[in-house]
Amino acid sequence: MNRHLLRALGTALGFAADAAFADPGRWHPVAGFGGCAAALEQVLLPDTGLDGETGLDGETGLDGSDTGTRSETGIRARGIVFTGVLVGGAAIAAGAAEALVARRPALRVAVTAITVWSCLGGTSLLRVAERHAVLLERGEVAASRELLPWLCGRDPSALEAADLARAVVESVAENTSDAAVATLFWAAVAGPAGAAAHRAANTLDAMVGHRSSRYVDFGWASARLDDVLGWPAARLAATLTAALSPVVGGGPSAVLATWRRDARAHPSPNAGVIEAACAGALGVQLGGRTPYPYGVETRPGLGRGPAPRPHDVRRAVRLMRYTQVAAAIAAVAAQGVLGAMAARD
Repeated sequence: MNRHLLRALGTALGFAADAAFADPGRWHPVAGFGGCAAALEQVLLPDTGLDGETGLDGETGLDGSDTGTRSETGIRARGIVFTGVLVGGAAIAAGAAEALVARRPALRVAVTAITVWSCLGGTSLLRVAERHAVLLERGEVAASRELLPWLCGRDPSALEAADLARAVVESVAENTSDAAVATLFWAAVAGPAGAAAHRAANTLDAMVGHRSSRYVDFGWASARLDDVLGWPAARLAATLTAALSPVVGGGPSAVLATWRRDARAHPSPNAGVIEAACAGALGVQLGGRTPYPYGVETRPGLGRGPAPRPHDVRRAVRLMRYTQVAAAIAAVAAQGVLGAMAARD
């Protein structure tokens, strides 16, 4: 059996493992990666506090001149090293694991399955979103606020029930692309190394890809790399969302129209695509005032309709569950076709 067919089988098993067991409760590889990233961050961007943030800003030259611009460039360079070491290391480790068992088909399938399972987060995402729907339907706003950090980095204390429903719908859409479709896409394109590289970049973006004063320069490389690696998956996720929109009472034409009209106004080249597609499928409007711990962003409106309500959270979960399954089928089928073509040669 050639490598494409082995990867197809491993991808299918990894997706099945995520559907059955969700994220591992303990010893999650992504959590371990995050710990390594946090340690390296402290080496490259230490909290020594010269300006209350890091020991690298607010420097003064020997002649008394301000070196702020030079410091910003240096911090960005450190961020590039940070991103390159961690994403490259994750990809090399996964690729090396596959190469080490290249002559042992069962182990090669296992490496792919474990890597895909570790990188996927779709089932946990949908379970948390369903819990939010229950809480909001019961009017338990405080409990929903406490749960929100499991989905996104917004400031939950500034959100009311309607804001929470919108935050959950937007997070379900964006994270279906990032935590499910992108993993499956890159597993199909480049095997375990591809899946690991994307998951590493996406994790770093979540950690340091913020617009806060600490990370605006240091997190630049992580944010840009995540945008690049997430670009094809976001379009695939939006296309699948359009095709599957009838399961929630939507229509493909409405989804495509909303995508074309509204996505480009979003500050993210990828989140805007899948969020606009989701808004079009659900017949709601996303976007608006979005508070974060470091400040408030005003997002453009996506879609034409009322603001999401708790039952729309359930509809979003249903739609994105179908989208994840369709992405898995597409990834496995693509690898199967490549394997069949290679077998003929």
